[in-house]
Amino acid sequence: MKKYLLIILAVISVIACNPRTKKKKTKSGPVNRFMTYYNTLFNSKEALNFELESRDKAHVDNFFDPYISVYTTEDNMDDLQNGVSTSGSDSGPMPLRGRAGNEATFNNSGGDRSLSSNNTKKGASTLQITEAKALKAISKYSVLVSGVEKNKKIFDAYILLAKARMYQGKYLESLDALGYIFNTMSKDKRLPLAKIYQAANFTKMKEYYRADEVFKELEEDPKIKLKKEHKKILKVYQADNFLKWGKKELAAEVLDEAFTYNKNRKTRSRIAFLRGQILSDLGQKPEARESFATAYKYANNYEFEVKSQIEIAKTFDGKADSYEEAIAYIDKIAKKGTYASRKNELYYASGLIATSATKDSIADSYFRKALKEKQSDPQIRGLTYSELAKKYFAKDDYLTAGVYYDSALAVMTYKPEKDRLTDLTANIKKLSKNYYIVKKNDSILALAKMTDAEKREYFTKYIEKIKEKEAAEALEKRRAERSKGFDNGDYNSNSIFANNSTDSNSFQNFGINTGGSTFYFANANNIPRGETAFKQVWGNRTLQDNWRYSAKTTTIEDLKNEALGITSAPDPRRLEPEFYIEKIPTSKTELDKLKKDRDTASLGMGRMYESFFGNTKLATKTLYDLVDNKPDEETDLLALYNIFVFNYEKNPADAEKAKQIILQKYPYTSYAEFVKNPKSKDFNKSSADVEKLYADAYNLYLTEKYSESTTMADKAIADHPKDALVPKFYLLNAYNAGKTAGKEIMILQLEQIVLNYGNTPEGKKAKDLLKFLKSDAKLEFTDENGNAMSQKDNPSTTNAEEEERQKEQLNSSAPIGGPGIPGSVEMPQQTGVKTATPEQAKRKK
Repeated sequence: MKKYLLIILAVISVIACNPRTKKKKTKSGPVNRFMTYYNTLFNSKEALNFELESRDKAHVDNFFDPYISVYTTEDNMDDLQNGVSTSGSDSGPMPLRGRAGNEATFNNSGGDRSLSSNNTKKGASTLQITEAKALKAISKYSVLVSGVEKNKKIFDAYILLAKARMYQGKYLESLDALGYIFNTMSKDKRLPLAKIYQAANFTKMKEYYRADEVFKELEEDPKIKLKKEHKKILKVYQADNFLKWGKKELAAEVLDEAFTYNKNRKTRSRIAFLRGQILSDLGQKPEARESFATAYKYANNYEFEVKSQIEIAKTFDGKADSYEEAIAYIDKIAKKGTYASRKNELYYASGLIATSATKDSIADSYFRKALKEKQSDPQIRGLTYSELAKKYFAKDDYLTAGVYYDSALAVMTYKPEKDRLTDLTANIKKLSKNYYIVKKNDSILALAKMTDAEKREYFTKYIEKIKEKEAAEALEKRRAERSKGFDNGDYNSNSIFANNSTDSNSFQNFGINTGGSTFYFANANNIPRGETAFKQVWGNRTLQDNWRYSAKTTTIEDLKNEALGITSAPDPRRLEPEFYIEKIPTSKTELDKLKKDRDTASLGMGRMYESFFGNTKLATKTLYDLVDNKPDEETDLLALYNIFVFNYEKNPADAEKAKQIILQKYPYTSYAEFVKNPKSKDFNKSSADVEKLYADAYNLYLTEKYSESTTMADKAIADHPKDALVPKFYLLNAYNAGKTAGKEIMILQLEQIVLNYGNTPEGKKAKDLLKFLKSDAKLEFTDENGNAMSQKDNPSTTNAEEEERQKEQLNSSAPIGGPGIPGSVEMPQQTGVKTATPEQAKRKK
């Protein structure tokens, strides 16, 4: 009976697993699901997991981007195509965007990573395997009955397919895979997971509103019950969507929820760090500090711990927080042995705290300590140099600041900051050149004004300083020579260098602060000797890479002296006052040239403060100092003009002062016209009322009522300063001036139009008229055969007739009556102009 019973049960099992119709070869039974998983999906899932693990191991955080990623396994395809490695998820979900520190080159033009570089070729092919295996499972084991998928394992296949495509940047194809789930497996309990990845794809495609709609549906629909494993992924995606959408406050709130749902220590730390970055951007320093402290608590590597401490230091408020407590906190962490290799970063953090507390000297000492420690992160080393450079820059010591910025550039790795500093150092070098021209020429001009007795007294004091410096150097050199060749080791009985027969190999006293100081380098007297020996061999080397092989031996002080024209090479006559006095120029030509060069450099420096650094206050001060120094008329006018342009919107008081000086000293220049009516940058379209005003003013001009035409045009400009016909009114006024005030005044007004509205039709018309009015061309008369003849040969043509001919020529260039819309407007060019005094202008008139 048992035999027959077993046979019957086996037959029933086979029948249950077979298709109900002969046409079908697959069925949604347990055996079919088993085969689906272990034949194909298992390999697909393993390939995806291998790819994610590889990415996680290769991931390097870039803490200098605005935001890090929560996950570390998924790349952003937009950045991959630009050659930047980015981060992703730790368990499959898509990341909050953040770049990794290492860079790879990618040559693929589309979303598929199959043609990527050798660095990622293996990863790309792995994703292709994932996609291919998932497609094979779907084609072989899908059981579609009346539009409903009966094999539940196909859900896993389509999720794998969607993820593999999304990780390759094939967002639309990923949505297609998810669409099959929505259409054929709408009652599956795992449907919320597909919805989450649908929203993730929308975020990738920058369709943030559509993604938000999906998230709202998942959270608000009572029919949808989200599991905890779904919620922890959803919240990370939702925060990512809000952050990329620009809604930082909402992103911070959602990340707080994501922290609650995610129990993984690493993920929690990264969520807290990202939340701290967002809150810091929003100016919420106390909340950001708390979030960074949480990131430090859950961090799983030293790199993350130290970077969290640096971010905590950045949130320090010098007015509200206790400086002593903050420094004591960082010092306590720095003393831990686990951070021995990262002390430079912790000293950098202490320097940031001291800077925020306005303790500049202490901050400077911390930054210099950081530079003496072993480098752990090149970017932090560069930022340390940059902080020192800022302090010198604030003191107007541009050359020193530039040297430190150059040192920062030599080690920095973060490209955006490196590009910024590259531009900054280039501008500093231009500014430094002008700065030292001003400083050097001022010194020479000041010496030139001294009497012979004052010069002799000045250089006598200077020579005394040289003697003191050379005496100190000679003494140090003699000390070094005396100690050269002598052994300064400690050979007492306890020394490790002593020939102790009883314990010759003992290193028990190899300590710096132990009694007796047996360690050679613990002897404080050896340090200055070593520094002296170094200088004798290498000289004064600038702090830079490859210093040993560099031919440069100049210090920062040497660079300054070189910029000021002070030679460091010893001269036999260097201790004689006459050696310096005879070098001072005495001729007026030389002194005038020094003054001109000095004023030109000062003008350039004022412009650079505004254009390079946006420092309007310092630019204005520099240019007013130049004006007080009484430069030539051209430089003086340009300085005043620049003061007006820099300040007429920001600081009306400074602009008004410059305006009044221009109107008083240079009333008959185009710059005077400009300061009276600064041009508008944004013209609106002309209205019918203004068009009628222009037509009336033009008719007055045609009827030779020039004064009335000018009055109407001036009123129209005052009442409608941003109207499109303003340039036409100015051109009409120039013609009126030509009829009433004469050629010189008309030229001034036309120059003003060219200066303000050079790209408009009126500006181009004014430019053509200026060429004619300023030309020396005379009317050329010809005889019946076409030969040129002078006015003497043609007595019938009088001076009055010639003048009439010129008037006709001028009238042929009269303004067009119909109003028009002007083109774009340029700022006036900052070039030199020939100015006329009021008396000269009156004589010309």
